Amino acid sequence: MSSKFTTVRLVIGGERFEILVHPKTALDYKIGRPVDLSKIIAVDGVFSEASKGLRVSEDKLEKFFNTTSVTEVVEIILKKGELQLITEQRRSLIEDKRKQIISIICKNFVDPRTGLPHPRVRVEQAMSEVQISIDPFKDAKEQAKTVIEKLRVVLPLKSEKIKLMVKIDPQFAPKTLGVLKSYGEIQKEDWLADGSLNTIVEITAGVHASLIDKLGSITKGTSQVKIIK
Repeated sequence: MSSKFTTVRLVIGGERFEILVHPKTALDYKIGRPVDLSKIIAVDGVFSEASKGLRVSEDKLEKFFNTTSVTEVVEIILKKGELQLITEQRRSLIEDKRKQIISIICKNFVDPRTGLPHPRVRVEQAMSEVQISIDPFKDAKEQAKTVIEKLRVVLPLKSEKIKLMVKIDPQFAPKTLGVLKSYGEIQKEDWLADGSLNTIVEITAGVHASLIDKLGSITKGTSQVKIIK
């Protein structure tokens, strides 16, 4: 099998079904990007072992897929099967997913001793210490739940939320409201007669500093922010 190709594999009832695909377009499809089927499939046909060129008989296709249409079977395998990533793809996807997980942890948890988020490098080091395994396809938020439990063995983590009272001048208010919503949950929103905004937003403690910087940039330092109980 050419190194330019890889496979998508689906196992049904102990039987293996494989299709040969182009790595890049197949990955694009798997992560939800629109790709024409003709640009994904490298070799027409369904195989029991693609590396040896062993094609699946029509009888077996009928038995397991209720059709002898290769095109229909290929689409099913592509949708439900597991893409065999090439080394470079796997490394890149895992690294990207690792960064997402670290970002989630830093935004949602703080060091209970300081009340501040752990530096990203410390979280990454802790993940290495407890030998975290990253799934390149599984949702980062879902994986973060497992990662957090394992990290607690070596890294103190506390999920803490705070409420902020934020006052914004009229010229910056519309844009600022969108930013506040992206950082947390708006609990009170008051628009004054002059167009200024008074609001209360609940955020995770880990994004406090980032939000303050963002507000300062948007409002040119005119925003008023106060932590409330």
